Amino acid sequence: MDHISLDHASLMRVSGRDVNQNVIAPSVEEIAVLSPFERFAFRFTHRMNLGRWKRFWTWCQSVFGAGWIHISTYNLMRVYGLENIDAVDHARPLLLVANHRSFFDMYVVSTTLSRKTRWRKQLFFPVRGRFFYQSPVGMFLNLVMGWWSMYPPFFGGGDKPIPEKREFDKYSFRRLTQLCREGAGNVIGFHPEGTRNQNADPYSYLRPQPGVGKLIKDANPQVVPIFIAGLGNKLAKQVLGNWFGGDKIRIHFGRQIDLSEFMTKKDHARTYKEIAEFVMSKIVELGEEDRQSVLGVR
Repeated sequence: MDHISLDHASLMRVSGRDVNQNVIAPSVEEIAVLSPFERFAFRFTHRMNLGRWKRFWTWCQSVFGAGWIHISTYNLMRVYGLENIDAVDHARPLLLVANHRSFFDMYVVSTTLSRKTRWRKQLFFPVRGRFFYQSPVGMFLNLVMGWWSMYPPFFGGGDKPIPEKREFDKYSFRRLTQLCREGAGNVIGFHPEGTRNQNADPYSYLRPQPGVGKLIKDANPQVVPIFIAGLGNKLAKQVLGNWFGGDKIRIHFGRQIDLSEFMTKKDHARTYKEIAEFVMSKIVELGEEDRQSVLGVR
């Protein structure tokens, strides 16, 4: 297929009627730090997240992806505060910030949005690219589980940093910022904690990373907090629990966060940290609402 062999210069010229000509591409220096397979995986997935391809995969996601997740969770799913999603401006990008305890957090969120809201949207979930962009198996899972929405990829961070690949991550952050700043219907799922919290207490949280603060400061998207509880990390057990008494899955959508006080502050690490902590505090508040609901305290 033509788009697999695209070089940097031609990446943005394919199917001109389809592609937003303002979509940024990585520089030669940025993409050079990736391995040949990583470059192929990125270029292909990048194309799948543009224009008509993105619209096609969004349809697949809303029909097939949301369909099987619904079948696997409908007895357990409890959704609260969906009116807060309907209240946002659907002509502007929306950043969803959620706690992170399961591999499946954003899958159930995307299913809820696909099945219970009617406005036109397209979903993006930035990921660490070492798995989904480094092997055919990873790419296959991005297709069958995310419909290519696990994009843009980040390679350099994590528990075992790869400093030389942070050059590409600069591009990914610019692209993520663009998605959060431009595009009616763009919905971006983000975990401020940066990684899964494996503490057994569902109301414990990791320290938020300042990256979400910089993203919000640079792009100024609409931001809605989400608290998620009841999901596990074992797929078979999670699916079987739908019919054999698994934990209730609770998704709480909060009100849009007013971040105007931070937008006038200087672009500084301290500002990013303050934004991240403020956003995380809103997720924690939703967690407390869930705790009171579970305990029967009103």
